[in-house]
Amino acid sequence: MEYPKTLMEFEQQFNTEEACIEYLFKIRWPQGFKCMKCGYDKAWTTKQNLFRCTKCEFKNSVIAGTIFQDSKKPLRLWFHAMWHLTNQKYGANALGLQRIFGFGSYRTAWTWLHKLRHAMVRPGRDRLSGTVDIDEIYIGGKRAGKRGRGAEGKALVFVAVESKGNRIGRIRLKRISDASAGSLEPAIKGAVEPGTIINTDDWRGYSGVSKIGYKHEIVHKSSEVGVNLLPRVNIIASLLKRWLLGTYQGRVQAPFLDYYLDEFIFRFNRRTSGSRGKLFYRLVQQAMTINPLPVKKICSQGIDS
Repeated sequence: MEYPKTLMEFEQQFNTEEACIEYLFKIRWPQGFKCMKCGYDKAWTTKQNLFRCTKCEFKNSVIAGTIFQDSKKPLRLWFHAMWHLTNQKYGANALGLQRIFGFGSYRTAWTWLHKLRHAMVRPGRDRLSGTVDIDEIYIGGKRAGKRGRGAEGKALVFVAVESKGNRIGRIRLKRISDASAGSLEPAIKGAVEPGTIINTDDWRGYSGVSKIGYKHEIVHKSSEVGVNLLPRVNIIASLLKRWLLGTYQGRVQAPFLDYYLDEFIFRFNRRTSGSRGKLFYRLVQQAMTINPLPVKKICSQGIDS
C-alpha cells in the first residue's frame, strides 16, 4: 500500500472525497470487493459513493463498521486530522485541532481525537516476548493520601517494557483498578506471551506469575510503587509523565486516561519509523479494522482536556 511521504504528496493524493474513498476501498478490500451481506464480488458505485452489490443489491459503505461510521464530516477532513495528528512529534490537543480545522465546538475536536487514539490500538496485536520488565506507576498530581500501592486520588497504570539487550523494545500500558493479583495477572496475560521471562519487584501481587505460565524473576526487593523502579520502567514512566504534562498540561482525567495511553504506545512503539507518512497509513489502516466508537460512550463521563 502506498502512502504520502510529504505534505505536498498528501495534498495531491487526497484532494477529493473520491480519492479518500478509493484509498479506504483498497484497505478494506485489498483482494477486490466483497459484499458485506452475500459475499459477491461485483458491484457498481452509486452517486452517494456506496457500492451496490449486483447480486443482492445491498448498498455497501466503505466506512461501515469503522470509526468513520455515522460521521457527517467529509473523509477529506478526517484524513487531514489523521495527517496532522501523526505528524506532530508530541501529539495534538483538542483546542489546537478545533482552531486548525474550524470545528464549531470543542467537543467535536475532543471526540475526534479520542476516536483516533482508540484506533491506534491494533486489534490482535502481538504480545511482548523475550524478557519483560513489569511494574506499576501512578499518574496524577501530588495529593493527600496514602503512599505506595494504596495511594488515593491517582490512576494506577500497569507498565510492561520489552528488553532488547541495552535497548527498550515495545511497551504496553494499561490502567488498572488496583495492584492486586486479580488486576495484575489479567493485565500480564493480555500484554505478554506465555513463557516470557518477567522481571518484577517482590510485591505480593506478582507472587502467582510463575503459576500462570511465565518465568518469574524478582530483581528488586522493594515493593513500594514509585520507589526503586526497574530501570526500563522508570524511563517509560518519566517519558509518559513528561509527555502528558508537555502536550496536555497534565490535565487528563482518569476515566479518559486509556485513550492517552493508547496514543503514547502508538507513538513510542513506532519511534524509529523513518516516515511520518507510514504512521499516517498505519492509523488509517487501524481505523478501518476497529468497531465504531459512539460519541455517547466517550462522553458518558464528561469531557477532559
